[in-house]
Amino acid sequence: MNRSTYAPGTSGSVARAVAPFVPLALLATAGAVLAYLWKAPCRFGGAWNDGTQQFLNFCYTDIYPLWWNEKLDQGLAPYFGHPVEYPVGIGALMWVIQRIVAGLSEPGVWFYDLTVLLMAVSLVVGVVVLAKLSLLQRRPWDAAWYALAPALILTAFINWDLLCGALALGAFLAWSRKHHFLAGVLLGLAVATKFYPVVFLGPLFLLSVRARKFPAFLYTVAGLVITWVAVNLPYMLLAFQGWKRFYVFSSERGADWGSLWYFFQMKQWPFLGDAARLDTLGIVSFGLMCAAIAVLAFTARTRPRLMQLCFLVLAAFMVTNKVWSPQYVLWLVPFAVLARPNWKPLLLWQIAECWYFFAIWLYLVGIQPGNEALGISDVTYYTAVWGRALTIALLAAFVVRDILRPEHDVIRQDGLDDPVGGVLDGAPDHFVLRLDSPAAREEAPATPA
Repeated sequence: MNRSTYAPGTSGSVARAVAPFVPLALLATAGAVLAYLWKAPCRFGGAWNDGTQQFLNFCYTDIYPLWWNEKLDQGLAPYFGHPVEYPVGIGALMWVIQRIVAGLSEPGVWFYDLTVLLMAVSLVVGVVVLAKLSLLQRRPWDAAWYALAPALILTAFINWDLLCGALALGAFLAWSRKHHFLAGVLLGLAVATKFYPVVFLGPLFLLSVRARKFPAFLYTVAGLVITWVAVNLPYMLLAFQGWKRFYVFSSERGADWGSLWYFFQMKQWPFLGDAARLDTLGIVSFGLMCAAIAVLAFTARTRPRLMQLCFLVLAAFMVTNKVWSPQYVLWLVPFAVLARPNWKPLLLWQIAECWYFFAIWLYLVGIQPGNEALGISDVTYYTAVWGRALTIALLAAFVVRDILRPEHDVIRQDGLDDPVGGVLDGAPDHFVLRLDSPAAREEAPATPA
């Protein structure tokens, strides 16, 4: 052994660095086990094979039926042999696991189990990364919300969202450490897995402009673009028809269960319920919310924290989206915790998300002919749709209040500025739009220089 590569005490230093995160990793493991057990009536009881029982037992997942729906059972390769309605990050994982389980008895069940194992690892990694980010804010135990949130246990293994969450959080950990290109690489991998993390470019751009840290933003964009192209280009060149299915499907699909647009259409609201205007309404409403967030970012007397704007833009994207699946709660939990770690509104939101989780499956039972008595009415279901939208709006209102009045921000009450912000932390402002009076400007606290 080369002595220059080993120093006494190194292992102890590593142990001390890792030790604080072990309890949270164990909590995340417990959360994953609980989520797996929640699916027991389907995984072990066969409810997946009954269109009613899987809903009455609240154990539905997308993963198991996709073994057949995506023709994996026939040995077809995603995109090449059959078009897949997911980005290539997920399609590639489907293919790898398909190769592993081919030839086993009950390959569909094995496909589910191995996918869940990967998602469980993603949850543990995501919780540890969130703990590292929370530690910067001097609140490492906030990550326990992600490990054991009630809605997470219910929705963790419906789809592949936890993998994307771990990648997105990793990107922000890299940003906080000023590894901007790496942040872009991880964000590019996240976008190649689920498309929603692309919205985080907005907050990075706004705050980089305000603090004149544009080179950091450009390095991140470069990393994202290079990575996304590198991952997608082989499929685009060799299996374009299969590759474009995700984007065509996303543009063509109508208002789906859970979205506010679905409510407007089912209730036949004038204008808002017009299916022909759906895409325009979604884009315009999201654009207006983003414009409001931009105004807030440039006019707030104290520059908003990065996680505050990330939460706001992601919440806006979810509320205005034409699809709002139950597992989308997994997108928002880490950013809600980093933006405003206050347990009361978080718990209220979690209750609303859990109510929606149970309501959607009972609603799907109730619309099946002959099962009306087993399900719930559409009126009851819509209370759940609006419940989670309104609780997210409440969370957003508190975040906006914290931005406008930083003395209410529990992170900044400890004398911190933007500990997850990397180059933004403590940076002086260079581009600010002042809408208040000169007297108010004199009294306003400045962003730390």
